[in-house]
Amino acid sequence: MRRDRTHIEHIEQWAKFVKTHPRSIWFREVGPLIDAQIIMANTFYERFAKVEGGIEKIRKLRKVEKIT
Repeated sequence: MRRDRTHIEHIEQWAKFVKTHPRSIWFREVGPLIDAQIIMANTFYERFAKVEGGIEKIRKLRKVEKIT
């Protein structure tokens, strides 16, 4: 997927904001998103563990050290 210039500009603006503001300020913006992602991942693993062979696959995935 190719990103347009406005997307790149937005990423650059966000990086500048993070660099120039204390964590307590910018984390309010992304904290709920991060929390939601963690909750979704945990829910996925709980459901996947109930599938036949799921626990073994989860163990195998967690041993992956590097994604290429």
